[in-house]
Amino acid sequence: MPIPKPIVALASLMTAVGWLSPVAHATPFYANYQLLIPDRYDFHTWTWAVSYCVPEAHDCVQINAIPMPIAKAFEYRGNATLTDGRYTLTVDVPDGLRCGNVYYGPVVATRDVYSWDAQTLTGTLQSSFAAGCDGAPSGTLTYPFSLVRL
Repeated sequence: MPIPKPIVALASLMTAVGWLSPVAHATPFYANYQLLIPDRYDFHTWTWAVSYCVPEAHDCVQINAIPMPIAKAFEYRGNATLTDGRYTLTVDVPDGLRCGNVYYGPVVATRDVYSWDAQTLTGTLQSSFAAGCDGAPSGTLTYPFSLVRL
């Protein structure tokens, strides 16, 4: 039985539309990830639990950062927004800069800005502080980081 011409034409049109459609934005990456910051002076490892923002938006994910071990570390949470293929998350962390003994030394509050590529899941962390360790002046430290799906 031959296929009617209108069906063939419709199938051809649908195939062409599929091939010519623009590439979609990065898909949300809802899951748990290990946050790897090899150059940061810290004894914790971190898990990011990534979920929907409330209200839900296609260019936003909620990050809940969970330290391991939980000793001497604070969880943080924030919304990361997607712009031009990069996510950006800004959080205030009460113990972002560790001074002296990494386990028992003093800590300094930081404002941390994470920026990462939505496809490669690699980026940079800029950690800024109003005053450094032992009375040192304010500053910003920059670290590369990556996310690995758990």
